[in-house]
Amino acid sequence: MEDNFNIQEYLADGVEIIVKDAIRASLKNPKESLFLLKFSKDAKKATAIREKYSKKGQNIPVFLIASITSQCNLHCRGCYARANSLCDDNNLNQLSDDDWDDIFNQAKEMGISFIVLAGGEPMIREDVIIKASNHSEILFPIFTNGTMLNNKYLNLFDKNRNLVPIISIEGNRETTDSRRGSGVYDQIINSMELMSKNNIIFGASLTFTKGNLYSLLSNEYIEKLKDFGCKVVFFIEYVPVNEETRNIAPGDEEREFLLSEINHLRQNYPEMLFLSFPGDEKTSGGCLAAGRGFFHINSHGGAEPCPASPYSDINVKDTSLIDALNSNLFTSLRDNGLLVDNHEGGCVLFNRKEDVEMLLKK
Repeated sequence: MEDNFNIQEYLADGVEIIVKDAIRASLKNPKESLFLLKFSKDAKKATAIREKYSKKGQNIPVFLIASITSQCNLHCRGCYARANSLCDDNNLNQLSDDDWDDIFNQAKEMGISFIVLAGGEPMIREDVIIKASNHSEILFPIFTNGTMLNNKYLNLFDKNRNLVPIISIEGNRETTDSRRGSGVYDQIINSMELMSKNNIIFGASLTFTKGNLYSLLSNEYIEKLKDFGCKVVFFIEYVPVNEETRNIAPGDEEREFLLSEINHLRQNYPEMLFLSFPGDEKTSGGCLAAGRGFFHINSHGGAEPCPASPYSDINVKDTSLIDALNSNLFTSLRDNGLLVDNHEGGCVLFNRKEDVEMLLKK
């Protein structure tokens, strides 16, 4: 399958679809339309840059995930990051806003079109988000818990349409508050209503488990998100924090159902975008981590294959993004077939973390 699969073409086509759909979804808002038309041109230039690298034998992914802080103002039940000491509140040795600005500049020069801002809670780092706003050639989805939106952020998002808040929500009030804390659901809904009132494109990130997937995919729930003004929906597969929580993680039955239903949603709601992660990597040539389709920079500068595989042998404080893409760990993961071999769905690197640890020791 790998011989017939062009990862660069797959992702480039995906970028074009996202941009075209986003333009169509925002025609009623001239400010958004003008930005997205410009971004469409910038995305084509970025594709040309990546193609030049490709001719030299260097694959450049379209996406970068940047965890700009390890701090978070919530303590969600079953949080993978906190359980693995990846999310803390001491704020030690975090990259500065100038460090991130340099990373964003390098990414632009390499032809990276999308940088996901994650955490912790990324809106804690207003300084970094302001730096991101200056890079209009790059679209920055900001994966946030939605509790820190204020007038200052509303103005920033209004003036800089390359910043797109993606709010995490678990479903209804009971489900969301049971995981994220009492009163969080109401804060999230208030944030959505504020952005809708101010004509700001925003999305939702839905962490799905065996228990909540069917309700999240219901027409009733999607209609509810649509009524709030949500334009982009990410379905994020729950990663268990330990063996005890594996029983609530989605299995093949849930993944197949999601794949089927997300196609229906795309047909029935053309004004909205529906994406999933890891999604249908099983049918798209395997895991896209370690630079095949994306890679991750943690809040300390470590270059990691994926947020769910927090291993690193190189730090961007000491080297370039290109060197990080060609690190021994990333190269080994891409070359030994681990990312594409025996893909049964779900997160490959999380399921084979012992193999990743062995590569790190070599």
